[in-house]
Amino acid sequence: MKHCLLLLALVTAPVTAAAQATNPLWHEDKIVNYLPHMTWPEVQELRKRTDMVIIPIAALEQHSLHLPIGTDFLNGLERAKLIAQKTPVLVAPILLPGNSPYHMEFAGTITLSSQTIQQVYFEAAQSLMKHGFKRFLLLNSHGGNQIITRYIADRINQETEGIAVELGDAAAPFLIRNTGTQGARVFDRHGGVGETSTSLYMMPNLVNLEAARRATLTMPDHLTKMLPDVVAGDPTATLVFLAEGLKARSTGKGTSTREMTNTGTWGQRDPREGTAEQGRRETENFVQAAVKFIERWNQLRPMNQ
Repeated sequence: MKHCLLLLALVTAPVTAAAQATNPLWHEDKIVNYLPHMTWPEVQELRKRTDMVIIPIAALEQHSLHLPIGTDFLNGLERAKLIAQKTPVLVAPILLPGNSPYHMEFAGTITLSSQTIQQVYFEAAQSLMKHGFKRFLLLNSHGGNQIITRYIADRINQETEGIAVELGDAAAPFLIRNTGTQGARVFDRHGGVGETSTSLYMMPNLVNLEAARRATLTMPDHLTKMLPDVVAGDPTATLVFLAEGLKARSTGKGTSTREMTNTGTWGQRDPREGTAEQGRRETENFVQAAVKFIERWNQLRPMNQ
């Protein structure tokens, strides 16, 4: 009996040791064309097939009661990875945080200056140029980065051998527009039904839908009066509304997130209306549009020309 127990211990010991030697938190599979997962020979091999890079430009900020701080980074990155599975293009994430000063009254938000953000991305692009990548698709997934993203693209175009576009703008003409009958439109932006739906599709295990609830909005009166025109799609109303809305408390505009919403959601809809199916449709629409743009760009300007 003693011999049997000893033999059993010898047989099982290596298995137990091997199991303990592996990080129990690691559950990530290798993703094709995703720079952090690649070896340098794999990058070199990909460069023979493409000179294009998608660089997600995101944020690390509060997303209400039910979405993670990393919502913009994770959703943007996942979109980029989905695109790279359908067409040869390198996905190169650089930073998690972006420009989010108006969310700083909510715990966990990290914000960087526009000067820091653009300089880091510009220098990262220069590094990739040294490895032979010349065309850059800047995928912004945070509204507060819009002007910064366009400035990065302009710096690349004006100051380097590279060529850059903002991928949202580039893909827009290829999007399939919804021609079906729509119900009443309601103001729905940060942390609302749209972002919740995308997140339920992209990263469902990080969404705590049970914690979500409809926000109470307390915007300045003149912005509240603009809302019907903004929701109706009035371009002038939308322009001036967003020029003033979501600005840091220090500006004195009374439009920091904490001053306008009790939950962190900036919208009138209940985020619990979000669905993974809606997120899937919108994501696939964008991914297909981005792929079509990339294919068209390759027709107009083949690699190495």
